[in-house]
Amino acid sequence: MTPRPFLLISTRPEADAAAAELASFSETMKVPIDAIEQRRVESAPLGEVELANYSGVILGGSPFNNTDLAKSELQLRVEREIGTLVADIIDRDFPLMGACYGIGAVGTAIGARLGNEFAEDAGAVMLSVSDAGKHDPVLEGLPDRFESIVGHKENISTLPESATVLVSGDACPIQMFRVKANVYATQFHPELTAASLEFRLRVYAHLNYFDPQAFNTIVSAAQEADYTFSNRVMENFARCYRRF
Repeated sequence: MTPRPFLLISTRPEADAAAAELASFSETMKVPIDAIEQRRVESAPLGEVELANYSGVILGGSPFNNTDLAKSELQLRVEREIGTLVADIIDRDFPLMGACYGIGAVGTAIGARLGNEFAEDAGAVMLSVSDAGKHDPVLEGLPDRFESIVGHKENISTLPESATVLVSGDACPIQMFRVKANVYATQFHPELTAASLEFRLRVYAHLNYFDPQAFNTIVSAAQEADYTFSNRVMENFARCYRRF
């Protein structure tokens, strides 16, 4: 069998943040870093994506927001390219995991309503698995409630009937959903740990994802949480779809 890597689509303009994102997905998916091909679409056009050459696609986080009122030409290009790819992925029911920014891209593609009424500051939260989630292979082995990391300015407000909610939260109701059989999106960050959160907070301290004066408090609280089951989401995704 010809090895097929996962394709990670990143939009982070900071080289160190993009590299850390790749490392985080490799670590939590428990796959070698060379089993993930990263394309940084903020640096160059996405280009052609032959889905048959990949095990699955991952959409990472981003400083962009789908609901931004003012968008640069770069952001508009990135949204067009990712939107076209996501629509094709959904049409084919190809394996996809959209994390944080990715949930907005998938939500937009299926006609969800996006808003900012359920935005969450960066930090650790407790989430709940829905009845449907308890029977989903990507959530296999997770307890009814588990801890994860969030940090987002926009959210999914409502979903069409074509989507199935898998995970919810107290402050942000829609934390994970599935479209068809193989397309997933999370509002939380299943690839992050306390250490990777701290690194990301330092990189994005200027973007108002949290109160800078609360940095030490956020990091300390994050270090006390257990991300074993949150990270297992990525491990399960890789186990279900890897073809190498």
